[in-house]
This record gives sequence, structure tokens and C-alpha cells, in this order.
Amino acid sequence: MRNSLFNYVRLFLFDQQYFWITASLVVLGDAILTQLIMRFVPYTEIDWETYMVHIDLYLKGERNYVNITGPTGPLVYPAGHVHIHRLLHLITDAGRNIARAQQIYSGLYVISIALVCAIYKKAKVPNWTLLLLPLSKRLHSIFVLRLFNDCWSLVFVQAAILAFQSAWDDVGILLFSLALSVKMSALLYLPGLLVILFKRRGLFATIRHMLVLACTQTLLARSFLISNAKSYMRNAFDLSRIFLYRWTVNWRFVDERTFLSPAWAKGLLLGHVTVLIAFGLFRWCGGDGGVTRVLQRALRRPGLPAGLVPVDPDYVATVLMTSNLIGVIFARSLHYQFYSWYSQQLPFLTQRTRFPFIMQMALIGIIEYAWNVYPSTPLSSGLLLAANLVTLLGIWFGYPEGKMLSTISNDDQDQVSQKKLSQK
Repeated sequence: MRNSLFNYVRLFLFDQQYFWITASLVVLGDAILTQLIMRFVPYTEIDWETYMVHIDLYLKGERNYVNITGPTGPLVYPAGHVHIHRLLHLITDAGRNIARAQQIYSGLYVISIALVCAIYKKAKVPNWTLLLLPLSKRLHSIFVLRLFNDCWSLVFVQAAILAFQSAWDDVGILLFSLALSVKMSALLYLPGLLVILFKRRGLFATIRHMLVLACTQTLLARSFLISNAKSYMRNAFDLSRIFLYRWTVNWRFVDERTFLSPAWAKGLLLGHVTVLIAFGLFRWCGGDGGVTRVLQRALRRPGLPAGLVPVDPDYVATVLMTSNLIGVIFARSLHYQFYSWYSQQLPFLTQRTRFPFIMQMALIGIIEYAWNVYPSTPLSSGLLLAANLVTLLGIWFGYPEGKMLSTISNDDQDQVSQKKLSQK
């Protein structure tokens, strides 16, 4: 009997045929845990009341973003945020029924966990990895104890990643656009997404997808753009916004004067762009013979895929999540709710390094610890930056194109791809 039990445990943890059994147990267990958290941990008001005040003004006919403001500040999110919270305003009695709102967010959290499981399954991540997903104290708080709008953007991004993994790029771009319409943090995925679309679909199709993205944003924001387009664009997509030093989780070891200086912001932007370019030039196109060959093929045949090898689900997840991680590292300020941007991706990203298991778990633990220190300290902030950077360096020297692609030689990739092209 003991051997039989051991065999079942081994199958649930390591056999891909039992992946969805393990995933179902994790999702169910996390759903129960989330209900217990809501039952025994008090809700904390931060931004929910402000969201509802914004919607009150919207329902009264206000469409100028400058005039839509609340207890914690003006409306600084794109139109998708407004449409979602208009519905929540209706369902939760203008935001007064917090218990109902928490139940909605608990359901959203369960959907998020299920989507992550599906993404991991597509990328052939080991079953045991799923056991790490329910362990984040901060993430549960962000969803059901704080009700932040980041949760909606996150779920749309996760659904988009799953669609891109399945090569449903038209669906994926619409879901990605919905994520961007809630919070512009989704832009962090855009560099990686452009690489994926460019390699899989070619130049013309990539341009078409970007036009769809722009048109979707325009349609969602139509009433605000008609009222005052300048006000909408300045508030909803303000890339120069300065966050208060006292709330930041990262860069706490930098003095406030430096933190708020324009030179610091420009330096971080330069670092962000430089690292993205480095990954684009030297890591994300290796399987296709390098970025030069990809660009040459795109210019010669803009209507055909620019990549030689298939863009597999592992590659999609690795590139998109790495692009997001780079953005997180170079963000000028990270607030506690921003942990939701990449918390569930850390088990996957650490496995795209060549670090031993103990070090992978240590990196996840250090990052989780840093996000649970309140208020942040120079030590917690330094540990967070160090762990994020070590993870990114591990990916650089590990599996930047995913583990599936690393098992195929470049010569084999060229032969397979050329054969497919000749058949077309």
C-alpha cells in the first residue's frame, strides 16, 4: 500500500499525463484557501472607493479625464478599466457591497490560477511546479483583500499568452488589447510580442496586428476621445508619471532626490531599452540563425514568416515573460499591487535558468519575502533587485528561447523549415 501511494504521488508530480489532475487539485485547494483568507483576514480599503467615485462621475456624464478624480487621485487608467468597473459598480451596489466584490475577485483569482496551469501545460512544465502557485501571501492580498484593477489586466494577459501559445494570434491580440485597456503595464509584453508575431507571421501580418491593437483601444475609448482626446491620452497613458517615493518597493536604497530626478528616469529607460535590444539581437532569434537573417527574410518576403523554426508554446511563454521581467526590473517605481504582474511567472522563469533546484527556490523565496516587507527597506529593495537580476541573467545563460527549442540543432531547424517553405 505504501508503494502504491508513493507511485501515485510520483505520477501526480512528474507524469504529464496526470498534469490536469494535479492542476485540478491545486486550483480547488487554492479556491478553498482564498475563501478562508477572506473569512479570517480583514479587507483593507486602498483604491476601491476611488474606483467607484470615478464611476459615479462617469455615470453622471463626465467624459473629460481631467475632471474625473477621487479620494486617492484622478483617473489614470485606460477606458477598459472604466467599462469593467462600471459593471462592478452595478453589481456591488455602487461599491458598497464589499463582500460581493471580494467574491467576484476570488472567482477572478481562481480563473487566473487555472490560466497559469494551462500556460504551464502548453510549455510542458513539470507537474510539481503547480504546487508553488498558491504560496504567495501578497498575491492573495492583491486580489481579495485589496481589489486592485491589476488583477483584471493580469487575467487578460494570461488569456492572451495562452492564445498566442495556441497560435490563435487574432484572438491573442484582442485579449492583449483588453489587458492594455485596463492598465498600460501590459506594454511591458509588447517587445516580446512583436518578436513572436514577426517570426511567426511576418512583417505585413505584424503591422496588421498592431493596427488591430490601436483600433481596439480607440473603440473602447471612443467617448473619452471625442470629449477630450488630449486629456485622455495624457492621463491614461502617461509614461512620465512620478510615483511617491514612500510607496515604492524597488530602489529604496536610492535617496529620494535621485529617485525623483529626471536623470534617474532616463537612465532606467535607457537600461530597459538596452537590455531588450540585447535579448532581441543575441537571444530571442538564435534558433533562426540570428536577428540579421530574420530581418533579411522579413524584407525579402514580408508576407511570410520571418522565422525558420516553429514558434512553439514554450518559446512564446519564455519570451513574453522575459520581456515582462525586464520591464519590472527597470520600472521607476513598483507598488505592492504590481507584484501581480509577474508573481505567477516566477516558477516558470526560474526553470528557464540552469540554476540548481535549491537556487531556483531561493530566488522565488527572496522575491516573495521582499514583496511582503512593509514598508520596504533598503535591504528588502536590494534583495528584490538582486534576485530579479540573477533570474534574468540565469535566463540569458540558460534557455532564453525555452527548453523545447534548445534540443534542436540549428542545422536541423534550417532543413525542416526550408522543407516546409518549399512545400508551400
